Amino acid sequence: MDQFKRMAIFAEVVSAGSLTAAARQLGMTPSAVSQHLRQLEQSLGLALLHRSTRRLTLTEAGERYHAGCAAMVAAARSAEQSLARLRDEPEGELRLAAPIGFGGLLAAALAPLRDHPKLSLRLLLDDAVIDLIAARVDIALRVGALADSTLVARKLGSMQRQLCAAPAYLAERGWPAKAQDLLSHDWLGGRPGAPGGELLELQGPGGEQQTVRMEGRVQATQVTALHALCVAGWGISIVVSDDDRRALADGRLLPVLPGWYLPDLPVYAITPRRGEQPAKVRHALDLLAAWFNKPGPADARVSVA
Repeated sequence: MDQFKRMAIFAEVVSAGSLTAAARQLGMTPSAVSQHLRQLEQSLGLALLHRSTRRLTLTEAGERYHAGCAAMVAAARSAEQSLARLRDEPEGELRLAAPIGFGGLLAAALAPLRDHPKLSLRLLLDDAVIDLIAARVDIALRVGALADSTLVARKLGSMQRQLCAAPAYLAERGWPAKAQDLLSHDWLGGRPGAPGGELLELQGPGGEQQTVRMEGRVQATQVTALHALCVAGWGISIVVSDDDRRALADGRLLPVLPGWYLPDLPVYAITPRRGEQPAKVRHALDLLAAWFNKPGPADARVSVA
């Protein structure tokens, strides 16, 4: 490594035209620069420069050696410039993992990234938890309580939840009037194989608390499947996706127990490591945070952290 440093100093001396000018560029003393040159010549067994009080000239060996040294320095500077672009300007591939129901959210929140032509976006949408390291994920969006890990979590906001069902189902089975009435209804759950069913902690209009354990008649790992089942009248589910909210808006789904509330689900942005992040990650995190904090339509989907 010392040899590489001496090669770079030699290239700078030739470029600057004098030891004094090179020392000034390198932030060193002229004597230190001279010493590095002597050590370089000793290691090579050849003189690289003719020195006089007025000028420096290359020897034949110096001319040949300088070409390689200058190329090495140019390659190093090019590498630094490439990293500087990566640090300062979004470019390369941004790999982002999220639940399937977050496709619309990401399309809206990350829309400004279209203005960066050197950036490509790879979305890994899956309701199962993806290994960030194995899949080379830059950012993952995760909902609910987080398991302990070495990953870095940043809370973005919270998702509001509402029980819902299709009008045909409610016409056939009747409307629950209180939390315990849910036990006589068909439940569409999202965790196949979960022991003991799914625990719903509900808060009533007067502040009363009710806990109901629901056994799913149908269970699915994907919110798109739960949405389709709910709209088709299979039972009661929880609104968690944009598809659910659109169905509520146009009447294909109706709110169940509208005066009762489920706890909001926190939404986190997860990154594999702490420390400095490339521009593509910083920009994406800032856009996601801004989306969760903006007023207007977003409030129908999330509440601010």
